[in-house]
Amino acid sequence: MEILTHGSVLARFGHALSDPTRARLLLALREGPGYPAELADLLGCTRQKLSNHLTCLRGCGLVAAVPEGRRVRYELADRRLAHALGDLLGVVLAVDPDACPDSAEKGCC
Repeated sequence: MEILTHGSVLARFGHALSDPTRARLLLALREGPGYPAELADLLGCTRQKLSNHLTCLRGCGLVAAVPEGRRVRYELADRRLAHALGDLLGVVLAVDPDACPDSAEKGCC
């Protein structure tokens, strides 16, 4: 059994966020659960690529798969992740407002 240190736990989280599609996927799931086909359409990627990203996020412990009959719904593994992602986004924009130049105008971030 591997014992994870705080540093390695944060490194896994950083790995999950290091890909723009995975970051967008986490932000989409922050709004609520979703199904792979719908999430792939929302993110503009293939179902295969989405499946690979979901596998990575599940491996990092950030996303959970919930079987529903023949379908599988994906959601954040812990509701606190939604708040943490929002807080992290807020801190990044406070430190570097130019990271999202449209944030003030569009209110997107």
